[in-house]
Amino acid sequence: MPHELSPNGTSASSTSMKRSADDMSPGLSNEYPPAPHPERKRPDASPVVYTDVLIVGAGPAGLMLATQLTRFGIPVKIIDERRTPTPAGRADGLQPKTIETFKALGLAEPLLRRGVKIYDISFWNSTPASPVLSRSGRDIHYPPVVDVLEPFILLVHQGMVEGVFIDDLAARGVSVDRSCVFDSAAIVDESPNAEYPVEAVYTDLKNSGERRTVRAKYLVGCDGAHSTVRRSMPGVEMKGENTDVFWGVLDGVVDTDFPDLWSKCAISSHTSGTILCCPRERNMTRLYIELPSTSPASTPSRGNRVAKQTANADFIIRAAQAILRPYNITWKSIDWFGVYAIGQRVASAFSSNANRIFIAGDAGHTHSPKAAQGMNVSMHDTYNLAWKLAHVLQGIAAPSLLDTYASERRKIANDLIAFDHSHATALMTQDVKALVDNFKTNIRFISGVGAVYGANALNLAPTTVPGGLGGSTLTPGTLLPPARATRFIDSNPVDIQLDTPWARLGQFRIYFLAPDFAESKYFLDVLCELFTTPTFVLSRAATHSKSLPAPPVTDEDQWDQPSRYTTAAGRLYSPCLITSTPQDGLELSDLPPLLRDSRWCVYIDNLETAVSPLRRKWSRARIRRGETQVVVVRPDGYVGAVSKPWGAEEADSAGRWVEAYFAGFMAEKVGGREGRAERNGVRRERERVEERAERQRERAEERVEREREKAGREKAEREKAVEVNGAGEGEGEAMEMETPTPVLPRPKTREKSTEEVERPMPAETAAVMPMEECPS
Repeated sequence: MPHELSPNGTSASSTSMKRSADDMSPGLSNEYPPAPHPERKRPDASPVVYTDVLIVGAGPAGLMLATQLTRFGIPVKIIDERRTPTPAGRADGLQPKTIETFKALGLAEPLLRRGVKIYDISFWNSTPASPVLSRSGRDIHYPPVVDVLEPFILLVHQGMVEGVFIDDLAARGVSVDRSCVFDSAAIVDESPNAEYPVEAVYTDLKNSGERRTVRAKYLVGCDGAHSTVRRSMPGVEMKGENTDVFWGVLDGVVDTDFPDLWSKCAISSHTSGTILCCPRERNMTRLYIELPSTSPASTPSRGNRVAKQTANADFIIRAAQAILRPYNITWKSIDWFGVYAIGQRVASAFSSNANRIFIAGDAGHTHSPKAAQGMNVSMHDTYNLAWKLAHVLQGIAAPSLLDTYASERRKIANDLIAFDHSHATALMTQDVKALVDNFKTNIRFISGVGAVYGANALNLAPTTVPGGLGGSTLTPGTLLPPARATRFIDSNPVDIQLDTPWARLGQFRIYFLAPDFAESKYFLDVLCELFTTPTFVLSRAATHSKSLPAPPVTDEDQWDQPSRYTTAAGRLYSPCLITSTPQDGLELSDLPPLLRDSRWCVYIDNLETAVSPLRRKWSRARIRRGETQVVVVRPDGYVGAVSKPWGAEEADSAGRWVEAYFAGFMAEKVGGREGRAERNGVRRERERVEERAERQRERAEERVEREREKAGREKAEREKAVEVNGAGEGEGEAMEMETPTPVLPRPKTREKSTEEVERPMPAETAAVMPMEECPS
């Protein structure tokens, strides 16, 4: 992210600066210098402030964390050394995955209305053999291989993003404490059960530099590349490299005859350098400009770069004009400009002090901004951390859950640095082919959907799934792909992955994929009864979540109606059913009580195949009739676990599988793995459930048998009547065919339906079967 230069070096004749360096945001800058501290006073006599989470830095990363924790009902305090939010410039692009995240949070609408959407990218270059600048290629930005709802970049400046968070916090009674400079932090109580072990000190510049003390359960530093919080973490340091290569950034309204002004463009001049050009809101254009050597007419040399101190707005304008020749460009106004050095670095750790202090965003990773990744990755750092902190603080999850934050997000940071290094190198060396190839190779990662987590307690490795994944396209550690279906309760076609307010509630989702509801009904009845058994881990955790204090309520809640999604299992999870059974073949009364209480999460898979969860998006091959697959989705939209397709007789095994997944990270008091001694009655309760189900099945079989006997008697009477009346054989057959045959509700064996899609038989099985028994 750019570090802003003072506009004093800009001549009044050429530009009119609207923003000063003092107004710029430090939140995501990898060149933000340590703030000059005034003379410090001793801590005053004011009382110590206590809070669950202290957040340092009110850029997008810190505000995302504060917004989510507040929505979950967690007390927070957020401080920032800036006097005001970001007024202009800085980070500027939201990738498709981030747009989807904002939709899930209910915050996307003002940004989509005001931002600029970029659907394509153009490549321009000149070479010694072809010295005239010309377009060498044009592509759609996100090809179909990137499976997203919004296949574009949304360009909005960082202050607009901060604004939607600040407004949401204000509606819930939370505000940023500004002009507060963080000083230091320490762990003052190292006992495992310490309530407020973190003590932080900051200077309040609003009150004559008085020093304040905060005691917190957790501290999170979102305070930029020169993070003071990071310096408070023992042994944590930034590792990587910086370069002496500088780029200028200019936002303003331009007058130009360049034809692709409203597309994203990578422009390379073999004599003058490189520009990345993007349209912006309010008719502006942003230019990322490689600062040339002191002799702009010569080929740039890494050893002869312009000094950052001499690069003012006029200098950057002249460099841009040289690169764009023979096209002309002038500026009508300039909204913001800055200069930054390219560097790729990652912190050696993202947490310390037994996971009591964390860092996120540029405090943990720095890179160039030319691929529009910084704000996106930073916000998803804290999006990942927020629900984990909430579940631990609420007593739902064990503290060990917080280990997954560092392991997951540091992996993404390293993936980002690897991509950014090759991307920046291709731009600096003007290697157009390498730039295009790198962009295409990493397009899924750039969009955000290619950010993949490794196996851990939250992401159940496929090898641990009994029987494999059954042809599912869902993979633990990846994002849930978009899919559409008809919501049963009101017949609305919806995007399933966005339909419930899970992101705002911090909920897991448990999907039951059951193509034929009638044939899966027994399985669902038994499994849902297990889920609500008092000794079952999900039931205990759900009951606990219902006892938590209610989070702040806003006017928006009357439209979203979050209470619809907390009736069945509290704030812990939403049970969701997806079936191909026609809507008129299913009634609410048919559903087990758990799903009946979650009626807004029942979906009919009856839309086109291209968006179908059961026929394409979530499964490579159809789940067989009578089988049910279970999918667990985390509160941040990542797939956590995918089961094999279970048969009707396997509800008990499916229940144990689900219980084992959640017990791996739940708190001991709600049945986590460390609390097995408290769950001695689980198996006995399951056996009682199975006994009740067995009695129900026996009664159903008796009813069916009586129906068969009755049908047999009626058939015999008809045959006798045919003989008396002299009816022909054909008529008798026709009458017999009209007689319905009762079907057992839960047959142990059955003929395969012609409507099923058969799974391929393993080669080793087919090899030993007689030829006449091998499937064709």
